[in-house]
Order: sequence, then C-alpha cells, then structure tokens
Amino acid sequence: MALLPFVDVKAQGDTRSAVVWLHGLGDSGHGFSPIVPELRLPADAGVRFLFPHAPERPVTVNGGMRMRAWYDIKTMDLANRADEDGVRESATAVQQLLDKLISDGISSERIILAGFSQGGVIALHLLPRLPYKLAGVMALSTYMCAPDKLKEEASSINKATPVLIAHGSQDPVVPMAAGQQAFHTLKNTGFNVSWHEYRMPHSVCAQEVADISSFIQRRLLNPIAG
Repeated sequence: MALLPFVDVKAQGDTRSAVVWLHGLGDSGHGFSPIVPELRLPADAGVRFLFPHAPERPVTVNGGMRMRAWYDIKTMDLANRADEDGVRESATAVQQLLDKLISDGISSERIILAGFSQGGVIALHLLPRLPYKLAGVMALSTYMCAPDKLKEEASSINKATPVLIAHGSQDPVVPMAAGQQAFHTLKNTGFNVSWHEYRMPHSVCAQEVADISSFIQRRLLNPIAG
C-alpha cells in the first residue's frame, strides 16, 4: 500500500516531535493545515505537522458521489454509520504513516494523533490497537466505530496515553451524545480520557484551539508535566 499523501508543515529548526491530523468527510489535508499558526506554539517547539489526504471513494449517503473519505457512510444512524471495513483499511494506512515517522527517527512517544469527525473515528480506532505508545490522541467532534469490539481488541499499550475528546453542544452532524458515548466507552475500558465541551456546531472554536495548543505543549514540549 502506497503511503498516504499529506500536507507537510515542517518544524522551525530541528524536528523533535510530530502531530498527524486527520480531516473530516469531503475535506482534505489542506482543510486543517492553516490551524498551525493559530496554535501559537513556541518558535523552537520542533513540532512537525502532517495532514494526510483521505482517498477518494463513493459515499452512499451523498448519492454515491466520490469525495475524500476515510470510509463510506451508508446510513446516518450512528450505530451503523461507520463502515467498519473502510475504517480498518484507513486505520492501516494511517498506521503506515506513523510507522514511517518512527522509522525516520521520531519516537512514537513524541507523536500525537488527531482527527476531526471521520478522522477522529480513525484516531479512536487506532488508539487501543497500535503496537506502540503515543504521546496523545485528540478526537474532535467525532464518535467510535464498533465500540462493542473494544474490550476484545484493545491492548494496554496506550491505556495511560492522554486522550482529549472535544465536542460541540450544538453539533447537528455528530450529536454530542455520540462523543460522550465514545468517552464513556474508553473510560470504562480503562483509558485516560478527558472530556471538553464547547458551545459550537460541527466545527472548531477559538477556545478549543487554545485547549488543543495547551494539550500539544503539555504532551510534546513538557511531557513530564503531563
């Protein structure tokens, strides 16, 4: 499988860590790349940002139109919204990108995996299934695929890894209850999750950007402080 193409926002100076950020349905890696300067990280942070492009595929709920998507959506019913085979296929592709970063010399414990909406589904799917420990995971305005399989498939490697789950209380696309379900499912399985709620729709707001920046700085610039 060829490595996913991505928008590469390189660190100023030496690269010491990385954030891999997965976009939502119909978007591309270009959608979130402008957020990097808004995070206001220190100039010497040494953080490289990678924003992969999902492959194009027909999306059933959009009349079979081809668009960038990490998986097909056959129904808006949340219990069956994520096509599990597609999720697993994309998770494998994203893991290949993480593997490449590690082989290039960045420790897995210096990598944060982030995702918005569909991208967050992939991030939450990988969190309990990766064979190495990450610095953190950020799951934004998202939900979980196959939560009933979590206990049987989860390893303990990332149980202590901090996971930021953020959601808008006015989200009409992915109801906040779906994000809360993901939070409680992970928490009840022993994962280190925190819940962040914002008065916003299916989007990102200024306070969330500030909280994301704080999370990145805690995990990558001063990880001992947690």
